[in-house]
Amino acid sequence: MRAVLLSAAVLLAGTAAAHDGVKHKSVAEARAHASATTTVSAGPDTAFPLAVGGDYALTDHTGQSRTQADPDGQLQMVFFGYANCQAICSVALPLMAEIAQTVRADGIPITPVMITVDPDRDTVQTMGAPLTEHHPDFVGLTGTPEELAPVYDLFSVEHKMVFEDPEYGPIYAHGSHIYLMDAQGEFLTLLPPILSAERAAKIVVSYAANN
Repeated sequence: MRAVLLSAAVLLAGTAAAHDGVKHKSVAEARAHASATTTVSAGPDTAFPLAVGGDYALTDHTGQSRTQADPDGQLQMVFFGYANCQAICSVALPLMAEIAQTVRADGIPITPVMITVDPDRDTVQTMGAPLTEHHPDFVGLTGTPEELAPVYDLFSVEHKMVFEDPEYGPIYAHGSHIYLMDAQGEFLTLLPPILSAERAAKIVVSYAANN
């Protein structure tokens, strides 16, 4: 079964540009924005051209230490964003929740994970509630800037604050892609947020069959 990978060039050059701090007026507008930086290529039997992921240890939204490995031995969807993001996160986080619901109905457990790019706001006390509104099993990961920086490097994620919104606070430019990882935290493929939940779920199922 075919699956979707993004090109190495997009991973390196398009991650920050895919979310440039613009407040989108609708999900459709956010999807169109993301699609401008997305390239589809390759399949599940094609090796990804870059090393993605690795060992890390952060703190989850319950205050527990969590590594790249899922403690329940489940597949993982990993996204870099922040809990009150009003732009691409408003597409990616609900999409992850819908994918999780869809594949779990087929008997494939998967954990949606968000690693924050805004640790000042996304703390143990604040990030859990908005994430679990999307899905009860959503995991939020945070840490000190020193703990998070090498994780961003592992996933080639660039981020920066672009302006201060009077309602939502600092607005960050950051990556838009969802990383599909196995239970040990090994990278499998990328799920661009322009995919439908149905198509993304099929990709997850195809990788689950081989893990």
